[in-house]
Amino acid sequence: MSDNRPVIMWFRRDLRLSDHPALTAACNSGGPVIPVFINDEIVETTGAAARMRWGMSIDALAKSLEDKGSKLILRKGNALEVLKDLIKETGAGAVHWSRLYDPACRERDTDVKSALKDMDIEAESHSGHLLFEPWTVETKDGGFYKVYTPMWNAVKGRELPSQLSAPSKIPAPDSWPKSDKLDDWKLDAGMRRATDIVKSYQVVGETSARSRLSSFTAHRIEKYKEERDYPAIDAGSRLSENLTYGEIAPLSIWYAGQRAREEGKAGAEHFLKELVWREFAYHLIYHTPHITNDNWREKWNDFPWNTDERKKEVKAWKQGRTGEPFVDAAMREMWVTGSMHNRSRMIVASYLTKHLMTHWDVGMRWFEDCLTDWDPASNALGWQWTAGSGPDAAPYFRIYNPATQCDKFDENGTYRDTWIAEGRSNPAKEALQYFDAIPERWNMSADDAYPDRIIDLDEGRQRALDAYQGYKD
Repeated sequence: MSDNRPVIMWFRRDLRLSDHPALTAACNSGGPVIPVFINDEIVETTGAAARMRWGMSIDALAKSLEDKGSKLILRKGNALEVLKDLIKETGAGAVHWSRLYDPACRERDTDVKSALKDMDIEAESHSGHLLFEPWTVETKDGGFYKVYTPMWNAVKGRELPSQLSAPSKIPAPDSWPKSDKLDDWKLDAGMRRATDIVKSYQVVGETSARSRLSSFTAHRIEKYKEERDYPAIDAGSRLSENLTYGEIAPLSIWYAGQRAREEGKAGAEHFLKELVWREFAYHLIYHTPHITNDNWREKWNDFPWNTDERKKEVKAWKQGRTGEPFVDAAMREMWVTGSMHNRSRMIVASYLTKHLMTHWDVGMRWFEDCLTDWDPASNALGWQWTAGSGPDAAPYFRIYNPATQCDKFDENGTYRDTWIAEGRSNPAKEALQYFDAIPERWNMSADDAYPDRIIDLDEGRQRALDAYQGYKD
């Protein structure tokens, strides 16, 4: 822009100030910047845990902006209508935002950009949510990648842009438009009894995210590859929570991982591969958006999965009462903390889709409601990968046995003891928190007997193998 009209900076899943191309462009435009967050239909329909966590991130961003002499304007309603109102109220001549890639956000953003341009308003979308824009990563034939390893090989040596510092100054308007109060949105209402417990486990905001990254690369990345599969060991970065809301940019994580690799830290490259797995998920959600709600492989559309969530075995899975300690510990960890260890996610997903022969969509939607680090691309890919219906999927015969997984990755029972209270004379605090967080209607108590297995593991495995035979590649 060559004029000095205000610029609207529309924050979404980019709630930070540094490594932020959209914010940098807005600040360099020459006019005052009006930061805004819109509680629209997409926010309103997000799962309960993620919506609560989003509110915490919005609050942290608002405080960061205040430290820069700026302010975060909060509005609720249809995104386009809110932006039109703000443009009318402020005389803004441009709107900047960071691109998102899931189907719902792409549809919304396309409509917004088209409408704003028809109004002669500059509408600029920017990178920042990913390392590589999905359309810039192509196979030799010009297609998209359907298998992870070739994509990793294609991007691992790419040059990336330099990191951007947080703006030293965010130009403020002479007067601010009115703003909603965050508390009035009640973004945590869906969590009910679990609210305070789950909130206590969150690490919120840009400063905390950067500290988390520094601690990981300084102390844990060395042994990341060898220890990451053990849920009782604090071996991971736990940055998925912060990446989800853009409290830290993937570029910041990439450069930190590269520095660790150059310093000879053994687990650094494996950590970088995990970051590119997230890129792979977004690469797929962009090129094949049906991955979020349909089988990625069409041949799986008639697979005989159960889709009835009312079945007692599905309820037992959701409540962490399957009689399989590894599965139950993981499901309770998620209910209390809003997160779940990565190895545990594979185990519970395999158990639901294979031992219980239940549709991956049932599990995916439960995760969407319970995870504070819920990510539309990673969640969809993870579930379809494990179920066998997705790209680069686990082989049909890979049916994780939760008992042998327990023996291998929780040999001393530390993870189980942390999250399961029944049958323990002195249960862990975390295990007891589960009963304070769950709905009272579940009628569960730490004094209950631990449940028997709801299915024999060998029987469940064989049933899945028989069903999967006709669907192997």
